[in-house]
Amino acid sequence: MNMALQQIRIGLSRQQPCSYIPSKEERVAIVLEKEMHSGENFEMLLANGFRRSGNTLYKPQCDKCQACHALRVAVQDFSPSKSQKRLWSKGKHLRWEIRSQLDENWFELYAKYIEGRHATGSMYPPREKEFFEFADCAWLTMHYLHIYDGDDLVAIAITDILENSASAFYTFFDPDYELSLGTYAVLCQLEYCRQYNKQWLYLGYQIDDCSAMNYKTRFQRHQRLVNQRWQG
Repeated sequence: MNMALQQIRIGLSRQQPCSYIPSKEERVAIVLEKEMHSGENFEMLLANGFRRSGNTLYKPQCDKCQACHALRVAVQDFSPSKSQKRLWSKGKHLRWEIRSQLDENWFELYAKYIEGRHATGSMYPPREKEFFEFADCAWLTMHYLHIYDGDDLVAIAITDILENSASAFYTFFDPDYELSLGTYAVLCQLEYCRQYNKQWLYLGYQIDDCSAMNYKTRFQRHQRLVNQRWQG
């Protein structure tokens, strides 16, 4: 572990039921040092398994479970699978761009996504205030990948863009659209990273027992952080 990381103050949350494995309990380690809340330090923390939620930097710190592994894709070594190549080809009519502001129609799309895919989750019912508390970050410049079919907004991926890497923070999309927009958004983020010579795209935590996360392992070559060592 980075020596600077060993010296920062960490707080621990209370134990609570795990959001991903119902039989488990979870808690997280939270970075308390305000000086660490910057793009440069966030990139270092990403490399050590941390993520962000709003302004908060955290990583899983569970007593009896180590199922969460940070996962990242080596951008220059990325080789799309046959299905990813087909998806990219099928989506050639789509247009994507990264902006620092959300499209004015973002909430309509977000509400449709939450109501269609996560009606039993913590983000339901969809509210703008809760979204921005979760998504916005005061110490980062916000970037939003927008995907359009003609003039229709079909997906948005919040992307934290750093000097040598990017982090796929959160994606929402039209749940009725004919293509796999979640996967397509990652392909767009990888293409952006390739164009701008980023080394890594971080995809968050992989939990093998959570089927909704297994799409991440289909992006090759990827690495997992296991016992504080990147493997793969």
